[in-house]
Amino acid sequence: MGIIAWILIGLFAGIIAKALMPGKDPGGIIITMLIGIAGGLLGGWLGKVIFGVDSIDGFFEISTWIAAIVGSLILLAVYRAVTGNRRHA
Repeated sequence: MGIIAWILIGLFAGIIAKALMPGKDPGGIIITMLIGIAGGLLGGWLGKVIFGVDSIDGFFEISTWIAAIVGSLILLAVYRAVTGNRRHA
């Protein structure tokens, strides 16, 4: 799969992760989509390392989407934990 496909999967995975983890994010929708892109890459990597599964078979494979969404959820949770409830003055 090419980088453009991973960006598209990551964008959608970020949207899905945001829907599964509702709440206020300190960075807004743009940061959430960037987290989705990074989470998609993280999910694909974790799928290979932990489970030994080639989770990046193709754009329309369910394993690719599950890996991207799980990676996005992980990064979104970490982002929320790190940023917390910071208030901008």
